[in-house]
Amino acid sequence: MADRPTLTPRLRDRLGETLTLTQVGMIAERAARAFWPLWSVLCVVMGALLLGLHELVAVETVWAVGGVALVAALVLAVRGARRFRWPRRRAAVERVDATLPGRPFQTLLDRQAVGAGDAASAAVWEAHRARMTKRLESARPVPPDLDQSRADPFALRYAALLVLTVALIFGSFMRVGSVTSMGAGGPDLAQGPSWEGWMQPPGYTGLPSVYLNDITAPALDVPEGAQITLRMYGEVGALSVDESVSGRPVMSDEMAQETAQDFEVVRSGQLAVDGPGGRVWQIAMIPDDAPEVARGGGIETSYEGEAQIPFTAADDHGVVAGEARIVLALSEVDRRYGRAIAPEPRDDLTVALPMPVTGDRAEFEESLVANFSQHPWANLPVRLELSVEDARGQRGLSEPEILDLPGRRFFDPLAAAVIEQRQALLWNRDNAPMIGQVLRALTNRQGDLFRSEVQYLRLRGLLLRMERLARYGLTDEQQEALAQALWDLAIELEEGDLQDALERLQRAQDRLQEAMRNGASDQEIAELMQELREATQDYLRQLGRQQQQQAEQNPDMQQQMNPQDMMEMSQDDLQRMMDRIQELMEQGRMAEAMEALEQLRQMMENMQVTQGQGQGGQSPGEQAMEGLADTLREQQGLSDEAFRDLQEQFNPGQQGQGQQGQRQPGQGQPGQQPGQGQGGERGEQPGGGQLLEESLADRQRALRDELNRQRRNLPGQGSEAGERAGEALGRADEAMDGAERALRGGDLAEAIDQQSRAMEALREGMRNLGEAMNEQQQQRAGEQGFAEGGDPREQRDPLGRNSGTTGRVGTDEGLLQGEDVYRRAEELLGELRKRSGEADRPEVERDYLERLLDRF
Repeated sequence: MADRPTLTPRLRDRLGETLTLTQVGMIAERAARAFWPLWSVLCVVMGALLLGLHELVAVETVWAVGGVALVAALVLAVRGARRFRWPRRRAAVERVDATLPGRPFQTLLDRQAVGAGDAASAAVWEAHRARMTKRLESARPVPPDLDQSRADPFALRYAALLVLTVALIFGSFMRVGSVTSMGAGGPDLAQGPSWEGWMQPPGYTGLPSVYLNDITAPALDVPEGAQITLRMYGEVGALSVDESVSGRPVMSDEMAQETAQDFEVVRSGQLAVDGPGGRVWQIAMIPDDAPEVARGGGIETSYEGEAQIPFTAADDHGVVAGEARIVLALSEVDRRYGRAIAPEPRDDLTVALPMPVTGDRAEFEESLVANFSQHPWANLPVRLELSVEDARGQRGLSEPEILDLPGRRFFDPLAAAVIEQRQALLWNRDNAPMIGQVLRALTNRQGDLFRSEVQYLRLRGLLLRMERLARYGLTDEQQEALAQALWDLAIELEEGDLQDALERLQRAQDRLQEAMRNGASDQEIAELMQELREATQDYLRQLGRQQQQQAEQNPDMQQQMNPQDMMEMSQDDLQRMMDRIQELMEQGRMAEAMEALEQLRQMMENMQVTQGQGQGGQSPGEQAMEGLADTLREQQGLSDEAFRDLQEQFNPGQQGQGQQGQRQPGQGQPGQQPGQGQGGERGEQPGGGQLLEESLADRQRALRDELNRQRRNLPGQGSEAGERAGEALGRADEAMDGAERALRGGDLAEAIDQQSRAMEALREGMRNLGEAMNEQQQQRAGEQGFAEGGDPREQRDPLGRNSGTTGRVGTDEGLLQGEDVYRRAEELLGELRKRSGEADRPEVERDYLERLLDRF
């Protein structure tokens, strides 16, 4: 018999724990193999009860299935008990010993069979036993093997576990208890009363639905507008509903016992299901507050009359829409001159408020951007009222505010007079005779007021037309057409030419100097500075346009200039100079501000605008792009005239009545006064229709010849983009040829179609030509140290940045430096918001603008 191994107490305890855990694992392993069919059946039965499947079938079916399940469970339990064998300690020792090298447990239980009497042999044996004893220290519990794939090749145990998992997630333990009522107490007891209920919050709250059967708490918080749904089963009348949360009148017993009830929570109260298994809850309604809206800061109006009206809005669940309602404040209007009589009735002006594209709408600030300059109430007192709406349909209103409806202001006296008469015409068409007298006074002495004979003749023609139409009473269409013609004339008088722009700039400077002398407020100074900036930009545009025309007429003009006698200034330099003037005025240093303003005045009077190509004028690519742009504009004009003539064919005499500059009945006859025959340019001779079509065809032919000349001198030849530009312009040439043939054949519809194709091809050609020019410019970058006109290190791009030493367009400089960064960023962001809210823009463009707003 083998000697017992000598083990330390610590090792003995550790081996005992290892063998015990291994034995427990073996018990679990054998139990799983013996009883997996039993617990699979139990999982399926429990899952069916949790899901309430027993409530969907007849009670007989429930009892039948239950009996089968019970018998199956008993059979499987007996089978599992017979197959289960309790693992002995010896089996745990053998399992652990099999995981250790040399099987140390078995070695310690063995005895020396050979050489037991030999001392040397005995010493070797004892050394071997000591080594095996030390190896026992690495013994670890052996995990059980719970794999049942051989006993369950179809994985039925996992299907049963899945059923139980789904039931635990979507089922309810309350349904398990209902199976106890399906006893043998008769049909009434077998199909006893039961109920179900749900609370569905409004979708805009973002709250989850609540299954009332699972709510055992006596109190329940419910948002206003939540929908309560109750369903009663079993015998009618066994269950009834008592509630005071819906605001319904006192219900009769028949109404309370209805098996299907749906109502909305409109107040706090009690909800009870009376009867067997009933429940009572105290409902605390969470009110849905109405949204709020208020006007924000000051209203800003641009030179063109575009107004930004800030406002703030808030709601507990978010604002979904809003609008601004504008009503004429008649009691605040100066009722003199053209407004002495009662105004014509007009609908209230309603404008949708812009909503944030992204972010939370629970509380936000936005600005309504719109241009009301052409509205009859522009610059008149109005009552502004803002309203917003939440998802529940509740509306919030702002305090009504009396203000002048923002609109464009006209600084030219003649333009302001024309606008005043336009507003009088829109105020009431009965003012037409009085307006005629005022316009006659304006046209009495042409040379004193009008800088252009064309403007005089336009106003004279409008005067005669208004007087003739007023004799028979103006219709709505005639009133609108005359008002539009007066507006267009006032814009032309206000914008004018270079001299007009210079006068406007000088008026802005004079007004600013006057404000300095009179100690104007900071707000007035800011308004006058904005007027000065806009007048400066307009003057620079007009100056650049005039110098471009002069350069085309006299190409040697710029070469005669001495660059050494010139000082270059960018748009940023002018902007910084005007910012400095405003800063000096705000600091009260009026003498220095007036000196700087005088320097600005002298600089503007002596300024010349360059086109960014040094002294060499425009590059060939820019000249080609400009020529194609002119061709496109002329083609658009031809298409517009052809379209008007097509309308005249279907509605004779109607087109001329609503369009300025068209022939009117009785005009164009010999002996007319100046201004009466302004429509003769569109063919008033006998057979004028045919002559007009021939004229349009000749002009189309001339435009096509001009395009062919431009194609011969097209830059970018040899590049892929240049080839595409040539192909596009070739298609434009073919379309122009088709339009010419259609015009000579009298087919105006076909001519308009061909002209549209020509314009599309011209646009595509210009895009491709621009790409070709960019490619050429990139190829030249780095190959020349000095571009035409001087050192590229001293040149600036259109944004006022240095173009770098390699002549490349982009630089590492920021677009703006100094304190203007944040102001300019806010202006750009406001412009993006304004354009994204304009519904007449293409959807693709608005989507792009919204993506930009999402990023910034």
